[in-house]
Amino acid sequence: MRILQLDVNEVEYELVKPEAKIYEKSDENKVRVENALLLLVSIEKGDDKSVAEQAVGAAAEFAKKQRIGTMVIYPFAHLSSSLEAPSRALEVLHEMRTAAGTHGLRVVSSPFGWNKKLKMEIKGHPLAEMSRHYSRAGEAGSTPKERSNVAPESGVGEESTALRDEEKVRSTWYILDTEGRLVEAGKFDYSGHKNLKKFADYEIKKVRVYSRAPPHIRLMQSHQLVDYEAGSDAGNLRYYPNGRLVKKLLENYVTERVAEYGAVEVETPIMYDYEHPALKAYLHRFPARHYVVTSDDKEFFLRFSADFGQFLMVHDATISYKQLPFRFYELTRYSFRREKSGEVVGLKRLRAFTMPDMHTLCKDLESAREEFGMQFRFCQQTLAEIGIGEEKYEAAIRFTEEFWTGNGDFIRRIVREQFKRPVLIEMWSFRYAYFDPKFEFNMIDSMDKATALSTVQIDHENGERYGMSYVDSDGKKKFPKVLHCSPSGAIERVIYALLEFASIRQAEGGVPSLPLWLSPSQVRFLSMSNKHIQRCVELAEKLKEHDIRADVDDTDSTIDKKIRAAEQEWVPYICVIGDREASSSTITVRVRQEKKQEKMELEKLAQIIEAATKGMPKAPLPLPVLLSKRPIFTS
Repeated sequence: MRILQLDVNEVEYELVKPEAKIYEKSDENKVRVENALLLLVSIEKGDDKSVAEQAVGAAAEFAKKQRIGTMVIYPFAHLSSSLEAPSRALEVLHEMRTAAGTHGLRVVSSPFGWNKKLKMEIKGHPLAEMSRHYSRAGEAGSTPKERSNVAPESGVGEESTALRDEEKVRSTWYILDTEGRLVEAGKFDYSGHKNLKKFADYEIKKVRVYSRAPPHIRLMQSHQLVDYEAGSDAGNLRYYPNGRLVKKLLENYVTERVAEYGAVEVETPIMYDYEHPALKAYLHRFPARHYVVTSDDKEFFLRFSADFGQFLMVHDATISYKQLPFRFYELTRYSFRREKSGEVVGLKRLRAFTMPDMHTLCKDLESAREEFGMQFRFCQQTLAEIGIGEEKYEAAIRFTEEFWTGNGDFIRRIVREQFKRPVLIEMWSFRYAYFDPKFEFNMIDSMDKATALSTVQIDHENGERYGMSYVDSDGKKKFPKVLHCSPSGAIERVIYALLEFASIRQAEGGVPSLPLWLSPSQVRFLSMSNKHIQRCVELAEKLKEHDIRADVDDTDSTIDKKIRAAEQEWVPYICVIGDREASSSTITVRVRQEKKQEKMELEKLAQIIEAATKGMPKAPLPLPVLLSKRPIFTS
């Protein structure tokens, strides 16, 4: 059993419609509860009465300490990929409700099997959010310590001081407009800035948990891109051929652009000595949870960025001021972060992810500020070429009060000249980690939750911590400022963003799709009968000569079903080949995005696609040309 335990000021849920064959009837469609302990519960295979009583007992003990009189039990399938059958899960939930009553708690039980709207306000104390795991063999997860909201587990390192300090730092929220005015976030006029309002609300309220699965999960599965892996830890995914193609193209694109920007590519290990002095000190200045592994009775931690290996590499290098700024880069497949189980969802937040990670050594703060502005523009260009225009994301710039006092004009100039729209400002009371400032570009998904994509940070500490130095013009060794940059953000998050944007377009009556350069199949030829299959294959082979991915639907389906299948797979160009097309030099092309048909030469179609994908990475078809030769990976 997996539980996300939340101490809430209030929680409200509204029943929408049953989403399972087995569901509980309810006389109340809308329920609101104040000052409660909310348990978001996933019933896993093998859970029984003993597990239910164990989980409720631990929660009741916590409620007693916090003087909470109400427990809300809320079925929540998104914490596990190993769920119990609905009928059995319902039995275990009944056991939990009964057990809660024996502890003298008022029990509010959300009915099982429904699609619901969920709102909540989580209290701000360190123990307000806990991830718990129980099994018949005893608690397999953890007992959260009183000092933090982090639950240490087997294979999980101690909590960093940056995470604890992040709980203590006081944030003041503003909107900085293009005129340079700093307005309190609650007093800003958001007219014409709908997404900025959603973003500000999300960041300030800090409600990260999803009440239902976001649409991109359904899309990543139905398009046979990505899926959960039950045989691994949560947040580690499997990629089917189509998904691997999309991910590879994005990886290649970002790597090519970073090289063009001037970075040299390196490769470093994924695990490091837990007791290395510089590394351990940095662990405590990085606000992330990490994994620990043991080898030959020695502890190592899995990297959560490329920083460790790259910084050690620079420590051993000889660098002159004449070579600065110097940029180095690694595509980390993979980085590991031990995210809370309740926050691990689809492609948005993972425990193993691919991060394009560039670091830039700068001579001093003035040089770092100049590079910061250049990388802000570089991130904008990177997202735009991927297919994520500026209208699809909002910017946040975060810094200390001290940095703002000395560098306010620098921040204003970036907003006025480069972003040209109001941005969200988070001003910290002190620097809780190594960076000050940092910016992020955040997209707003179909459920009004924000996710950071591109980011750049100015690092004031690690030059000295790692002994990274350069020889200045006076012959003395000095420590550089270091910029951390991920021009796109994690590759998985880019796919998440593209799928969420497609879902939003569909909800607004538009045509959902991936960018043409990322479409696994860019052209599909549909044979009217078996005698045209060979002609379809010939046409597909001709497009292959232009590095265009084309396949052939040679199945026994009717032509209408073939067209519908191609539409559902988001194939951009669909060509039906019958007697007339087989004997003609022109073909009829259905342009899916424009919802129109057009007769053209095959060469013209190739030119259209080449022009639209110019400068982007190419890759061959990830599956056999004939659809009849392809396995089905998802049901």
